[in-house]
Amino acid sequence: MIDEKRPYRKNLTSHGLVYLGGEELEISIRNLSITGVLAELEDNSAVHDINDVFQSIKETATIDIYLPEMRLAGEADVVRADMVDGKIFLALEFRSVSYDVDNVLYKRKAYRKDMTAPGQIVFNGTKHHFFTKNVSVDGLMVLIKEKIEAEIDLVTIFDFPRLELRGEIKVAWVEYLEDGSTLMGLQYVHMEKDNITGIPRFAQPGE
Repeated sequence: MIDEKRPYRKNLTSHGLVYLGGEELEISIRNLSITGVLAELEDNSAVHDINDVFQSIKETATIDIYLPEMRLAGEADVVRADMVDGKIFLALEFRSVSYDVDNVLYKRKAYRKDMTAPGQIVFNGTKHHFFTKNVSVDGLMVLIKEKIEAEIDLVTIFDFPRLELRGEIKVAWVEYLEDGSTLMGLQYVHMEKDNITGIPRFAQPGE
């Protein structure tokens, strides 16, 4: 008899990536349901056993996941970790994922992580507050709750404390919303620190 309380799980073999312990690690999907996946962690230099998994999710059990064959990317919670015959298996429950049917998302050079956090940016000598909509290793999408007249390719300075990012950033595109606010795409130009931690790239091979 089918257990109506448990979502149907389909056995399959597919591959993807998770961002765990500050590293992009390869996984093999063993089964999939509408609520999550069971993934086998491939051999790597960062996570060797269950203790390493628990250490990696000590601050948060939410990790980033990318399944290119299914055109799926987003966040998942690690709800269980098991060691079987020397292999690490992760039970992941989808938290916030996007299904990109038209494959538009992955024409971009890097994965964009949904993140809402405050920051500041300067235009015409005036400091403006923003909230991010998403963040990548290449730039930010931000919402400013006022109309900002900014030219494309304008370079200015910004500060984003959540990821400890500050320096120069370039305006890639601007969209004005009906409520008078401004949606803006920004591209990093020069920052005080060389690497961005906490955000995976998840780029397609060769990019």
